[in-house]
Amino acid sequence: MQDDKKNAAAYWSANLRLIAGSMFVWALVSYGFGILLRPMLSGISVGGTDLGFWFAQQGSILTFIVLIFFYAWRMNSLDKKFGLEE
Repeated sequence: MQDDKKNAAAYWSANLRLIAGSMFVWALVSYGFGILLRPMLSGISVGGTDLGFWFAQQGSILTFIVLIFFYAWRMNSLDKKFGLEE
């Protein structure tokens, strides 16, 4: 019984770290690069526009899609590690 509680706590802790890391990357790309750091990125050209605008329009969406697949892959790894796979 005690091992089950420790295993569940470790699983939940790993899940929260994964969520926090994903949210940090998402916030950095969407708010940081797209809004706050846009003036610093305006000198870099990507596809005919500045990098800050690109992150605000396409970069944050593409990063979010990559984060979805990364989260699914990493959660499958955590499930296998803790014996919770389907």
